[in-house]
Amino acid sequence: MRDSQPVSPPPEHGRLLPKPDSQRYLDTQQLQNLEDAFRQWAQSPDRPDFRQSRNRILLIFLLIRYTGGRLNEILSLDPVRDLDLDKALVHFHKRRDGKDMISREVQIPESIAAEIRTILSDTLTGQAENSLFQIDPAHVRRKFYERATSIGIPQGLGAPESIRKSRAVELMRSNMPLPVVQKILGHSTPNLAASYVEFSDTEIRQVARYFADRENLRKTSARNSFLGKITAIRKGDVQTIVEITSLGGATITAIITSDSLTRIGLKPGMLITAEVKAPWVQLSSGETAPSCSAENVFQGTVYRITRGRTTAEVIVQLVDGTELCSIITEKSLRRLDIREQSTLWAFFDAFAVILHVD
Repeated sequence: MRDSQPVSPPPEHGRLLPKPDSQRYLDTQQLQNLEDAFRQWAQSPDRPDFRQSRNRILLIFLLIRYTGGRLNEILSLDPVRDLDLDKALVHFHKRRDGKDMISREVQIPESIAAEIRTILSDTLTGQAENSLFQIDPAHVRRKFYERATSIGIPQGLGAPESIRKSRAVELMRSNMPLPVVQKILGHSTPNLAASYVEFSDTEIRQVARYFADRENLRKTSARNSFLGKITAIRKGDVQTIVEITSLGGATITAIITSDSLTRIGLKPGMLITAEVKAPWVQLSSGETAPSCSAENVFQGTVYRITRGRTTAEVIVQLVDGTELCSIITEKSLRRLDIREQSTLWAFFDAFAVILHVD
């Protein structure tokens, strides 16, 4: 094993991230503010019929917001046929050879699926299911513009097309591979080469599900985990080294027993999640990577510090958006002079990595 290894932020290989420009799209916080504004607006009327009418607009917003669908696609949905809320899936159809066929399915967070279920149960009271989305597109656009301007967002950025574009940017900034983003948006020819790793259709669905789950539980279970593909396996008599390339291009090294390798059936190219528990994540300040025996060394920014009487929880955000949680003593926090927004190094040993096969 190497005592230390050079670490540098991964290049933006295959990433088509737009230049920062708040006038071209909404960031995640603005999208959340707009989402909250729609909810408040939908629930404000005292009259049930007014609330039902507004809930239909809220439903359209949520579907565009979390599927990246086009307005005409959303208005063409059949609530019974196309909304599989038990699996948190939305099915989009296209006519081909005179037949309706599923062109793509989009995974949404389970919390949003549950909210949509509640909206449907309230909104469909006394209303035919097939008429739920029979709304004038111009009326929908006006309501989108009104909600945007009500919270200080320029009218154009509140348009359905802008919400769709903003969703695409949000997914790419969360480090979702470009081919998966393109598949979700319904691009006819996804660029399968524009990614750190290649994906089959089944793996694209797995990745989409992973990101939906991570979005659903963004502040808890998503920490300390890397989704990626096995890129190398070096088998020994007793133990085996497994290298994973994450969706963000980082390399994670794990050491497992050779018996586990055989029992689990790990192979190069397999999609896998690497996890490390918070107490095993160590921290180091300084501009250069620490000289240590840990195989996994990452530079990041301190996102949040939660202090206790004897220990502190430090959340470090890596360049690809992955959050690493470390539990250290208060004494170490003071000694390393760790503060929010400061840059430091997070590292952990290959033996600390736990591998999960979905």
